[in-house]
Amino acid sequence: MSDSRELLKGFIPEALKPAAKNVYDALRRVPELPGAWLHPWRLQSRRELRSFHNIHRGERCFIVGNGPSLKKMDLGKLKGEYTFGMNRIYMAFPDMGFETSYYVCMNDLVVEQCAADIRSLRMPRFISWRGRRWVAREPGLNFLYSTYTGPGFTHDLTGRVWESATVTYVALQLAFYMGFSTVYLIGVDHNFVTQGKPNTTVVSQGDDPNHFNPGYFGKGFRWQLPDLETSEIGYRLARDAFQAEGRQVLDATVDGKLTIFPKINFISLFEHHA
Repeated sequence: MSDSRELLKGFIPEALKPAAKNVYDALRRVPELPGAWLHPWRLQSRRELRSFHNIHRGERCFIVGNGPSLKKMDLGKLKGEYTFGMNRIYMAFPDMGFETSYYVCMNDLVVEQCAADIRSLRMPRFISWRGRRWVAREPGLNFLYSTYTGPGFTHDLTGRVWESATVTYVALQLAFYMGFSTVYLIGVDHNFVTQGKPNTTVVSQGDDPNHFNPGYFGKGFRWQLPDLETSEIGYRLARDAFQAEGRQVLDATVDGKLTIFPKINFISLFEHHA
């Protein structure tokens, strides 16, 4: 929609621009466009998504980011825990010795280039509605109507979900919807060696220094430069939403740069946990 708005700017008389902006803003607040809302894949996804509501009430989980700090951790300790993996986390499965409980992928470039990998995964998967161009709906694979605009934290994943420029934020909303009382972040380094204008699409020229595996976004892979400022907007919304219900998000990332959530030592989480 933002592209359409830019396109129309040159055709709208100056006097009508305030009214046009009001119409645009109203459309942004529509939970979902009719074509998507009525699509069989979305209908099936909404039905399946409802089955996840509060299924983990009172339990804890780990959202596993993809930062280089994962290499400093004993991820084997997470075996048997509820875990969310994102984007190309499956590259770490052989070393981890297990697969994550859930999988989340919102970025179009990742879905497009990794569609075969995503289709091969067997855990419950959640991808953006836009990803239907490359990955078809099947049992266990659900489409979220995620958007780039209109900041917010959803309590109902069957409707509109804001991405906040990071798949981690969508995973936080999933964890909230599923009822987890405590969420731990690991591998969310919030720090990138590669610099440039946020959200710009670039092509990797060699090994990837920003993730746990040099081949993660390896040579020739198209990806978007991070938007850490927008990500932090979402993280604050998530922190406040969890706190409002007496739940919490804690950051157990080793040497992470994110300052939104309280820090906690990863090893300590297993010393007295049965």
